[in-house]
Amino acid sequence: MSLSLIALLVVFPAAVAYAAASDLITMTISNRLCLLLLVTFGLCAALLGLSWSQIGWHLAAGGLVLVICFGMFAAGWIGGGDAKFAAAVALWFGFGQLMPYLMLAGIAGGVLTLAILSLRSGPLPAIAAGWPWARRLHAANEGVPYGIALAFSALFVLPETDLWRAAIGV
Repeated sequence: MSLSLIALLVVFPAAVAYAAASDLITMTISNRLCLLLLVTFGLCAALLGLSWSQIGWHLAAGGLVLVICFGMFAAGWIGGGDAKFAAAVALWFGFGQLMPYLMLAGIAGGVLTLAILSLRSGPLPAIAAGWPWARRLHAANEGVPYGIALAFSALFVLPETDLWRAAIGV
């Protein structure tokens, strides 16, 4: 098994799942995790033999998402960790699967937001009252851990990406 395949099959999904869990429990996504995705992309791109042009387009996709998401962060619509995480994932997907990823993330994020708002309208179940993360998630003045929707969408779209297909030889 090649290192690029390991990066796609293990590092990327593990990092994405960790981001979702971290956002749920702490309402933060680590800068180190986003940096890990960035560095791992570079290694994967080199191992797969991507051309400078291809790498440039992937960087452009990540940069575009970063600019748009930081505008959304400045408006107070999403958190800074969500913005960086979405950009790091976009770097991996490039423009080829960027729109399906963003559209699915928007839909999943809407469903997640409605579910959390619905749960917040009732009392927190007694079993969850001792969990700090559940109390924070239930609090009306807290945001929504949008990293969950971003991670779900990333894992769903990953098998359709050019990097995935190149790694498995399709």
